[in-house]
Amino acid sequence: MSKKVVLAYSGGLDTSYCLKYLKNELGYEVHTILINTGGFGEDELQAIEKRAYELGSANHLNLDIIDKYYEKAIKYLVYGNVLKTNTYPHSVSAERVFQALETVRYAKKVGS
Repeated sequence: MSKKVVLAYSGGLDTSYCLKYLKNELGYEVHTILINTGGFGEDELQAIEKRAYELGSANHLNLDIIDKYYEKAIKYLVYGNVLKTNTYPHSVSAERVFQALETVRYAKKVGS
């Protein structure tokens, strides 16, 4: 039985390196996921998926949670004018929590 791992994958340099390293150096069966909270176009998502497979991902999922993220986080941050150091919204830190939770759900599905 091969070792499996799930990688939150953006298609950028860092996560692309991690994919190759986990697969080629550590021998993992790597499953990648991109959790889309907004900002990605369909062409970009397709290119990221293609790159993941080219680099050796056993399976890749582009998961759209834009509506969920808005309904459960963003609207409250905007309505409440929740700012970090009175400067910018806490949306990035909130986004990371949603991405982590979805990555764990995916990992349970693939059995890693």
